[in-house]
Amino acid sequence: QLRLEESGGGLVQSGGSLRLSCAGYGRKLDEFAVGWFRQAPGKEREGVGCIESDNDDTMYEDSVKGRFTIHRDMATNTVYLQMNNVKPEDTAVYSCAADPNIYCRGYIRGMDYRGKGTLVTVSS
Repeated sequence: QLRLEESGGGLVQSGGSLRLSCAGYGRKLDEFAVGWFRQAPGKEREGVGCIESDNDDTMYEDSVKGRFTIHRDMATNTVYLQMNNVKPEDTAVYSCAADPNIYCRGYIRGMDYRGKGTLVTVSS
């Protein structure tokens, strides 16, 4: 069984940076594809990006490409979402999810394990 816990959210000014963490407990995160999602107030949850389990390849949605990066640190069993040049439209609850049985090309359809999320607010 895997438990995921996000941290690092908070208030940041437009143009600033923030790093979110997704810590894994109970299993090693390199056994899983790990995706990041977000849900803004009044909107549906959307994908942000994903990191593969086997080779650390990453993919990103167009809305964050070039600004956000995902990387995995197995020393801490954590997947990070580095958010640079944030915009007010990035304001959302960010959550991570993981699945040992899919590739990132399918992460939008859902993943087995999910964290509770952390709130990011970007002020203009």
